[in-house]
Amino acid sequence: MKFGFLSGCLQDMTLEEKMAYAHSVGFNAMDVSCWPKENSRDYSGSDIDVENLTDEEAEKIIADEKKYDVEISSLAYYDNMLHPDANVRKQYADHLRAVIKAAGRLGVPLVGCFIGKNQTKSLQANFDDFEAIFTDFVKLAEENNVKLMIENCPMPGWQEDGLPGTISYSPELWDEMFKRVPSKNFGLNFDPSHLRWLHIDYLKAIRDYKDRIFHVDAKDVIVDEEKFHYYGIFGKKLNRQHEEDLGFWTPVIPGLGDINWSQLYNTLKEVGFDTYLSIEHEDRRFAANNDEIKAGLEYSYNHLNPIINEFK
Repeated sequence: MKFGFLSGCLQDMTLEEKMAYAHSVGFNAMDVSCWPKENSRDYSGSDIDVENLTDEEAEKIIADEKKYDVEISSLAYYDNMLHPDANVRKQYADHLRAVIKAAGRLGVPLVGCFIGKNQTKSLQANFDDFEAIFTDFVKLAEENNVKLMIENCPMPGWQEDGLPGTISYSPELWDEMFKRVPSKNFGLNFDPSHLRWLHIDYLKAIRDYKDRIFHVDAKDVIVDEEKFHYYGIFGKKLNRQHEEDLGFWTPVIPGLGDINWSQLYNTLKEVGFDTYLSIEHEDRRFAANNDEIKAGLEYSYNHLNPIINEFK
């Protein structure tokens, strides 16, 4: 199993500098952030300008992978592909197509994205739109020898009231996704932290969707059960400190939260998963600058590396 991290957490560094850093720590993979150069998304990054990628730049990226022994596990671009504004939706769709084509040129096996949601439409209508749009995306991915995957985040920050901003966060919704778009090139970037705060059994989900899990996000979470019983399943509604503040859960780096990573690894091993585990660093306590971000990444590396390499 290759072990890496999502590159966008490190700011003001080139992709080669990030690869060199990854190699120095011991990582052998990297999930590369590929948002547009001009964007306002939190936790985003633009380490490859996919819309203007030249042959020379592509060759250098492939050479740097070999130089630093760091494999690009995925190209990452997560935006609302069902955005209610048709012009915005087209911009997002055009960029995702560019990401998919860049992955094909670079020999990267996976592209990660969100489905999103149009809050002005019913759930049925959202799934109808999803089916039309993602059938096209997956066909393009297949043509470029790439698999397309959805990360299972509800994105409560996309809604003023903190309700889900995507239609792809639970097993119920995954079943509908895969019924509508059955291609084996369409799967999950599996993030156990979201399932934990949603009170969904992440180990059972691994077993039930083993054939659809292409990549695993190593992100942890602390769930305050007392506050959960105070705010309820829909979360905090008044005096929210930031757009993701639901009052009872906090994202943290792996090793400092509720996820039992030994159990999770053993379950992945049980179902035959052996591709990529990638730290998604969204711990606000280790985010003030790159030194703090690196401290968080290295803490998690030291926690997870003995588990996935089965050091006794």
